[in-house]
Amino acid sequence: MATFVLAQAGSEVTRPTFWKIGHFGEAIFYYLAAVAIAIFALGVYERFSTYAEGTDSWFDRLDNLSSRIVSATKIVFSNQKQFNRDLYGGLMHAFVFWGFLTLLIGTTILAIDMDIWTKALGQDSFFVGSFYLAYSLVMDAMGLLFVVGVGMALYRRYWVQESRLWGKHTSTEDDLFIWTLFLLGVGGYVTEGVRILGTSATRDVSFETVSFVGWFVYDVLEIAGVTPEMAAAAYPVVWWSHALLALAFVAAIPYAKPFHMISSFANVVTRDEKAGKRLPGVPDDASPEEIGHGSIEDFSWKELLDHDACTKCGRCSSVCPAKASGRPLDPRDVILDLKQYREDLEAGRTEEKDIIADGGASVINSETMESCMSCMACMDACPVEIEHVEQFTQMNRRLTESGQMDANVQDTMMNVFQNGNTFGEPQRKRPDWADELDFEIPDAREESVEYLWYVGDYPSFDERNRKVARSLATILEESGVEYGILYDDEQADGNDVRRVGEEGLYEMLVEDNAEAIQNCDYDKIVCTDPHSYNTFKNEYPEFEECSWTEDDVFHYTQVVEDLFRDLGLTGSELDYTVTYHDPCHLGRYNDEYEAPREIVKATGCELDEMPRNREDSFCCGGGGGGLWMDFEEDPKPSEERLREALNDTDTGSRVEKFVVACPMCMTMYEDGRKTGGYEDDIEIVDVSELLVEAIGEKERVKVAAE
Repeated sequence: MATFVLAQAGSEVTRPTFWKIGHFGEAIFYYLAAVAIAIFALGVYERFSTYAEGTDSWFDRLDNLSSRIVSATKIVFSNQKQFNRDLYGGLMHAFVFWGFLTLLIGTTILAIDMDIWTKALGQDSFFVGSFYLAYSLVMDAMGLLFVVGVGMALYRRYWVQESRLWGKHTSTEDDLFIWTLFLLGVGGYVTEGVRILGTSATRDVSFETVSFVGWFVYDVLEIAGVTPEMAAAAYPVVWWSHALLALAFVAAIPYAKPFHMISSFANVVTRDEKAGKRLPGVPDDASPEEIGHGSIEDFSWKELLDHDACTKCGRCSSVCPAKASGRPLDPRDVILDLKQYREDLEAGRTEEKDIIADGGASVINSETMESCMSCMACMDACPVEIEHVEQFTQMNRRLTESGQMDANVQDTMMNVFQNGNTFGEPQRKRPDWADELDFEIPDAREESVEYLWYVGDYPSFDERNRKVARSLATILEESGVEYGILYDDEQADGNDVRRVGEEGLYEMLVEDNAEAIQNCDYDKIVCTDPHSYNTFKNEYPEFEECSWTEDDVFHYTQVVEDLFRDLGLTGSELDYTVTYHDPCHLGRYNDEYEAPREIVKATGCELDEMPRNREDSFCCGGGGGGLWMDFEEDPKPSEERLREALNDTDTGSRVEKFVVACPMCMTMYEDGRKTGGYEDDIEIVDVSELLVEAIGEKERVKVAAE
């Protein structure tokens, strides 16, 4: 006799559960469900036990846990990271996520009614009448979204064959995951349709039209000639097939790709809001062998969680400028290589080896890490908040401590160590850039200033960037503000010194620069270089030698944006068609996008945006020590960016000037202009140079009028 959980009245607005399964089948199902849940729980426990074996993170990632959970829930439930740069992918994931979540909640509600409310508490079922109809409508609608989302994923993976979804770590696991989801979604509707048809011989099922997808299956089966008797006979097979697949999926979650549903949320909860902008230091008592990541035991629990949170989506790979230029770096592969090595090591499938080294015997090759530009595009694109840059820097530190640093970078580090700058020039020459000015730059060491201007290495020593320094000095002078520089007490900022792995040298620079600045009387620090701006704002305050906070540090465009309005510009001084490149350390690192644009527009120039702009900006190739290294690249990031400016902007070849706000970008694009053959096509200018030209034009018009 059929088993009904609710009632056996054929006319009641509800549905039979465990219909045609029988009491013995029901007991078997509960047993298998308990086994599946136990396997799931054990797997989750083992996974998190692995994280406990990792080293401590360098700061407390579980502080304000309630706030972290609320914030993570907002990010995950809104799918905002999935929509970043990819509307199709965002919709696909939202459909799958919300559909799956609804089906999970619906199954839980049914279990509560069956196992707690009616059986344990002896209450009348609430799974009847209007509640049942509303439940059925919502479940069918959201379940359909789930199937559509999975179908979109199948289309993108197998029909379109989206390149970023395929790589060295693509495996049968990925196929099984997506096809299991599809079979679960479709199987649920098939089970529903067979049930409706099978019970139609003994009860009125007209109210089941509210389950519109299940009713559609019912109609299809009827048209195909399936009778209620045939459906009733087939139902146990269909039901068990669906149930066993669902239970197998639950049991497999901790052991395969579906675990990202748990690890991803945990990763978002424990994220560092300043990841990449700031980096962990090295303990004072650490020996050279303990600096950086040389073995899997060196990774923190958060870094191990990063590895497990990776979904192989390839978003990081698709935006990585190093990969696009042919350098041997794929951020996804680095994360998954580390994960696979750890799992193989735990399973005894491989022997222990160096995490990183020069040559093929290590998990990661040194050239791979040297290729990283520290642009943070991978982290910005990652939907699960994997913190690539921190791990890459730790591996670079290991290369440094083991004497395997790139030869050109070694020479640069020696220049910094001996002379305090990356050019190897005597410190006394640092202020020589100001000699051509017809006014004297105030000395912040000798007088109180509002703005202590940290000029930086490239504006001080590189001939092309000295023009930028003189332009900014002219603007500050014209505006009448109190400003000054450190002259020869200024040393390299250390931002990229730190990112190539030279932590000890970086700390020395922090100490020297902090001491020089603290001896001055100032209100704000203003930096020419976004790299200097980032480390002064986000990293120096982490050290006890530093007396300022992040709120005291500004990039020059942020300061000039407030000053140029007092310069009397009409907004029509210049008539160039220009495009603007967002520097990684100003934009993606520190979310400053508007100040440079406001200045450019104020000069009267027509600003035509690059296709990849703001947080989507494509790195020039100079970050992370790239400015000091030689790579076999095709094309160079700087060449590709200039091509984009001339070919892919709305105005195309009418773009006359490529505007930058970073000395390193200036250097890279001037080089790319030569090597790419763009010297006659476009000019590289800094925002400050454009503004000075506008000031000059204003004065020329004024004199002519007089």
